[in-house]
Amino acid sequence: MHADTYRHRGLRRSLVEELRRKGIRDERVLTALATVPRHLFFEPGFQQHAYQDKAFPIGQGQTISQPYTVAYQTELLQLRATDQVLEIGTGSGYQCAVLLELVPDVCSIEYNQVLFESTRRRLAAFNLAPRLFCGDGSLGLPAHAPFDKILVTAGSPTIPRTLLRQLRVGGALVIPVGDEHTQRMMRVVRESEEEFVREEFEEFRFVPLLGQAGWNRN
Repeated sequence: MHADTYRHRGLRRSLVEELRRKGIRDERVLTALATVPRHLFFEPGFQQHAYQDKAFPIGQGQTISQPYTVAYQTELLQLRATDQVLEIGTGSGYQCAVLLELVPDVCSIEYNQVLFESTRRRLAAFNLAPRLFCGDGSLGLPAHAPFDKILVTAGSPTIPRTLLRQLRVGGALVIPVGDEHTQRMMRVVRESEEEFVREEFEEFRFVPLLGQAGWNRN
């Protein structure tokens, strides 16, 4: 494992101040981003990019999300310490590590087998213990539902009903929805068994959510 130095911690503090200027207000979220060493989710040759507020390729056609995007989505979840959270799209594991700073119970599912294996090893090396799965995240994890919060870290053409049905009443789904170029961030709250309230937020650009209820490439 690479070192987390005083310099790295200083770079994170500077990044957090940048995110605060961009409108992130939840101090718990900002503290989580100040705590998680983002450079350790990069290959050694690319670690100089870790504390820039930008996405970066991690292989397999995927990216580690921009810190602002991670903070924005996490803030929209309005997490409580007792929440059971499902993350769709483990990716590098960075967003998952941020979630684990806020709640102890996180399930995360990754579509790509190669990425799943490398991220599983990375998180284990960091002594982080989410429940990790490899499979079609667009279908969620019905065997482990219901969830208090569901976070989707890939762009979907629609809001999958499969995920809505896995929310507890009072729970929330945060998901980017749109075409393959631009998505609008959505938050859907389950008010009752059959009633859902939808809110729309800023536009973002994510890699596509692959799977039966996402972009089906089969």
